[in-house]
Amino acid sequence: MADTKGKRLLDSIKKKGQNLEAEMSFFDHLEVLRWHLIRSCVAIVIFTGLAFAYYDFIFDKIILGPKSPSFWTYRMMCQIAERFHLSDDYCIRKIDFNIINTEMAGQFTLQMNSSLLAGLVLGFPYLLYEIWRFVKPGLTDKERTSASGFVFYATLLFILGILFGYFIIAPLSITFLANYTVSDIIQNQITIDSYLSSVATLTLGTGIVFELPILIFILSKMGVMTPRFMRASRRYATVIILIIAAIITPTPDILTMLTVSFPLFILYEVSIMISARVEKRREKALLSRD
Repeated sequence: MADTKGKRLLDSIKKKGQNLEAEMSFFDHLEVLRWHLIRSCVAIVIFTGLAFAYYDFIFDKIILGPKSPSFWTYRMMCQIAERFHLSDDYCIRKIDFNIINTEMAGQFTLQMNSSLLAGLVLGFPYLLYEIWRFVKPGLTDKERTSASGFVFYATLLFILGILFGYFIIAPLSITFLANYTVSDIIQNQITIDSYLSSVATLTLGTGIVFELPILIFILSKMGVMTPRFMRASRRYATVIILIIAAIITPTPDILTMLTVSFPLFILYEVSIMISARVEKRREKALLSRD
């Protein structure tokens, strides 16, 4: 009887020790995550400071770029319209709106916010690197090998999305909205906050949308997403992509909407290929175990 009680006491002590060890492990992970986030924030702050120092170039050449008729996208549109004998509406020669500031600290806030946005964009690859360093120790050797290009591909997709949003979606949307008029009596006086918000939302939003293959890869690894489901849902995905393209670019012509939706279709098909590859590797691993 005494031996049984002693054994129960030892078992309870062991379980309590295991729980304490698990709790310590959890807090240790939180501490490690905290330092990864701190390093990422430091990198973003450094890039923000650089953007603040070179703000004249960033504001005049990058932020105000889509407002100028000499912007690369507008010049390419004029060349395409001339070569294929398209309507003159495709050649942007005038963007009729003025940018104004209506707040006392508006221009200072503008410089701070836009510098921070530039710091986030420039520091995003390092943020991905810190996330990878945090997740990597918890992966098996095979998982590390299969996900070894996470930082590179996620950064590449983000940059492609940023470029597509900045050179295609943002100028097309700004041009349409700026030249759209209900009455000649109304003059377009756009606040700088509204302009910066539009450019940043369209550009960063597209960069995030281009991370779709990475998201599908993670969901496929978790077993949530399968290529069979994605192929069966292709018709619904097509409708959703066209709706997203129509919302992002509120231009009335079908050519612009197709231009925006084309990369999204490609991303969806690439995501199906990635999911199929993950499933094939999983099945191969199961067969090798058997």
